[in-house]
Amino acid sequence: MFANDKSIESLEQLFVECKNYILLQKDYLRLELVEKLTILASAIILTTIAIILGMMALFYLSFSLAYIMAPHVGGLTVSFAIITAALLILLALIYGFRKQLIVRPLVKFIANLFMNNDDNNENA
Repeated sequence: MFANDKSIESLEQLFVECKNYILLQKDYLRLELVEKLTILASAIILTTIAIILGMMALFYLSFSLAYIMAPHVGGLTVSFAIITAALLILLALIYGFRKQLIVRPLVKFIANLFMNNDDNNENA
């Protein structure tokens, strides 16, 4: 079956090509992983910055609202208490709906990021 040297050379060449293909696939998977992790890290950083800036804005807005409400509710202490109660109610609502507001969108984002590479390859 393998009587001539051309068959052996063809098998050696096939082995070398398979080895090269496996190495290229390994490099491709590394690049794919780096791309996905970069997108994930940038999303985390962007979300963190947005949360920090949002908290700062909410802090100053609550102070402004407290000073505006103070003459109408009987003093600065009462207005701060009202704002604190409103923020605690908002916190309780967010905690109560955490699956719909936080967990499901996060799972969907990560699943789409790591599972849907067919759509990305077709559009590229």
